[in-house]
Amino acid sequence: MKPLTFRERDCLLWASRGKTSWEIGCILGIAERTVNFHIGNICCKLGVRNRQAAITMALEWGLISAGQPGSSAPARNPAPAPGRKRPARQSPQPRASHAH
Repeated sequence: MKPLTFRERDCLLWASRGKTSWEIGCILGIAERTVNFHIGNICCKLGVRNRQAAITMALEWGLISAGQPGSSAPARNPAPAPGRKRPARQSPQPRASHAH
């Protein structure tokens, strides 16, 4: 098995604490998509299919522990202000018909 990178361990640790990819991204100062990329790499490295299986395996193998503190690496982007909610995703607007 290839070793997990520090960023992969951080993502896995926060996921084990029940954080969503968006929340992990805010905590670490990276995009939600980047978090999902790291989680995908973790799953490949551990030979599992999903986030929960990766967390279970990492706990069993001692790669992370339930009481492990968060990363000491500083976030690149500041976290959102307390109480600030994630912006709602908007669905695409239907095209205006140009029928006359």
